[in-house]
Amino acid sequence: MDPTTKTLTEAAPAKINLYLHVTGKRPDGYHLLDSLVVFAGAGDRLRYEPGPEALHLVLAGRFGAALSDAAGPDNLVMKAAAALEAVCGPDAQVRGGRLVLEKDLPVASGIGGGSADAAAALRLLNRAWNAQVDHATLLRLAEKLGADVPVCLASQSARMEGIGEELSAAPVLPACGMVLVNCGQAVSTPDVFRKRDGAFLPRAALPARWTDAATMVADLTRLDNSLEAPACVVCPPVKTVLSAIEALPECLLSRMSGSGATCFGLFPSVQSAQAAAARLAQAEPGWWVWGGGLV
Repeated sequence: MDPTTKTLTEAAPAKINLYLHVTGKRPDGYHLLDSLVVFAGAGDRLRYEPGPEALHLVLAGRFGAALSDAAGPDNLVMKAAAALEAVCGPDAQVRGGRLVLEKDLPVASGIGGGSADAAAALRLLNRAWNAQVDHATLLRLAEKLGADVPVCLASQSARMEGIGEELSAAPVLPACGMVLVNCGQAVSTPDVFRKRDGAFLPRAALPARWTDAATMVADLTRLDNSLEAPACVVCPPVKTVLSAIEALPECLLSRMSGSGATCFGLFPSVQSAQAAAARLAQAEPGWWVWGGGLV
């Protein structure tokens, strides 16, 4: 069947920074980063439904209402669509219709929701329009859309450096579980960077692989998230969330992801993470809590 005539879907998994070092600042003001990024089983989902109308975005899902006023051309998903259309060749079958975003990740939460959605739009419409745009070109489009969009394009664990555009292989990861927790308060990334004290951290030394979760956590404990302390100033509930995760049975590490406010805990197994998440969700019904594995 012609891909341009059927409904297609694409997953947009959550991006987690296991550590994030701000290593410097460019003359143009952009900060240089060093981070190990992984992707969780939690995520949004984007669906393309072809139709005669101009391409437009419809927001749904648990957090869709929070973005109800942001479904226009300035939404990253629509920007990604416009960027892809601009590089499509003459054989592409660019069509209208609607993109339905099932927004199940918290908004402005440090786990790359908007970036993952934009990356999913690039992948999805490249298929739906039979555009056959190569990965290198998609990566260039992703770089222009935002710092986290390039790493979200493949949605695979990677080391991310520069301002997000320098990607290299991550260490081979061991089996483990993860809990994600968000207090419900959106955090502004520029505000967090403004609160940072200016000290830069070095590029981390990473092994080629970790054989077990305990060894990985021992190495990660020596690293940091440069934005965690300033995020706690901007959003004090982050401290409460970190303490709550740390207190969960079998938690190996509690840390904030990205610029916040979502925090994560690493656990020895998917089962222990799921049990911990269920316990925390019952204790804190106002929080967004997820437990599971990595993708």
